[in-house]
Amino acid sequence: MFRNALEPWHLLILGLVIILVFGSKKLPDTARSLGKSLRILKSETKALKEENGEKS
Repeated sequence: MFRNALEPWHLLILGLVIILVFGSKKLPDTARSLGKSLRILKSETKALKEENGEKS
């Protein structure tokens, strides 16, 4: 049923819809914020793993 559910032209249409909804001026700021959030999450999980490793 969903064998070819996600084809390249689906991604193109999805990208165009995202640009139309958010606007081309907001997308770089949004991507920058997402990257910053992911870096913070990565550093926090690394610190948590190191903390758990030292206690064991």
